[in-house]
Amino acid sequence: MPTIEQILESLRSVQDPDLHKDIVTLGFVQNLEIDCGGGVSFDLVLTTPACPVKDLLKAQAEDAVKALGFEKVEARLSAVTTSRPGMDKAQMLPGVKNVLAIASGKGGVGKSTVTVNLAVALAMRGAKVGILDADIYGPSQGMMLGVTEDPEMDAERRVYPPTAQGVKVISMSMFNDDEAPVVWRGPMVSQMVQNFVRQVQWGELDYLLIDMPPGTGDIQLTLTQQAPITGAVIVSTPQDVALLDAKKGLKMFEKVSVPVLGIIENMSGFVCDGCGKVHDIFRRDGARKVAVGYGLPFLGAVPLEPGVALSGDSGAPVVASAPNSLSAKAFMEIAGRVASELSVLHAQAGKVMTEFDIDWGGASEEALEVAK
Repeated sequence: MPTIEQILESLRSVQDPDLHKDIVTLGFVQNLEIDCGGGVSFDLVLTTPACPVKDLLKAQAEDAVKALGFEKVEARLSAVTTSRPGMDKAQMLPGVKNVLAIASGKGGVGKSTVTVNLAVALAMRGAKVGILDADIYGPSQGMMLGVTEDPEMDAERRVYPPTAQGVKVISMSMFNDDEAPVVWRGPMVSQMVQNFVRQVQWGELDYLLIDMPPGTGDIQLTLTQQAPITGAVIVSTPQDVALLDAKKGLKMFEKVSVPVLGIIENMSGFVCDGCGKVHDIFRRDGARKVAVGYGLPFLGAVPLEPGVALSGDSGAPVVASAPNSLSAKAFMEIAGRVASELSVLHAQAGKVMTEFDIDWGGASEEALEVAK
């Protein structure tokens, strides 16, 4: 009968397509056992429950062990979502492993729609997700998720967000009349955003998505300073006027040292119900070209479908209400890519830290003096 060491060696043939290492080296294989009946079982612990290739990795791992002659092989899938190494733990939101800013340079590109559908898609993939609606002047996440509960507040003014569609959410719409405008100056808006960051009790989350307001003003700067943002995603439509402002958003995150995970092209072509022909109302592939030009991943394109707007208005995002639609499938794929890009980001950060981790224990007194 093959040994544990031989099984592990066989499992090294299974490679993670994003991290470009085998699952044994990555530490994914845990609790490997051979039972008395000759069966093999082990845990396959991935870096995110939203991994887009988790079923493929499970099948490849089981096949690799079966190739050694075992008939009964069980790979138990689970995940421990990683957080970015080197981030100041004192500034981390308690229990929140990743904070993801969803941004655009201008309004009207469907950023809030993308945010809510990505959040629900990640939750449907098994992740614990929250949304912080930072668009104080035009909050929409409460309506898009069909929130019916009010946030709870304890004696210490800590706020506990309600849950809808499997996603925790906090929005200015929960503290203000729907038809009453927020007529505040910049400092008051920034203070409200700080309150959202400091007082909301999210509990354990794999991903907290921040629905950023359009532009590059006070709120954006407040959030990049107050919240431990892991990475950002830029949303744009294909036409030049939207892409011009999207580039400004890219530059803003570059200046505040927030990694941009990639670009999403929203409203990318309209599919005619009658003939099935794709009409490029706003042209096509503009966001892809910008991504390539900046050396960033193109996370995907979402087609223009009436059902997306209708589902948002009814409080049931399209990924949940019409999972077989083209838009829903696109959002699900993009959610997987976002999770993958975050895992790659964490792995790269960990590698850099390891490469520059110097053990001074064996250094000479002369070397230590030079280091000082």
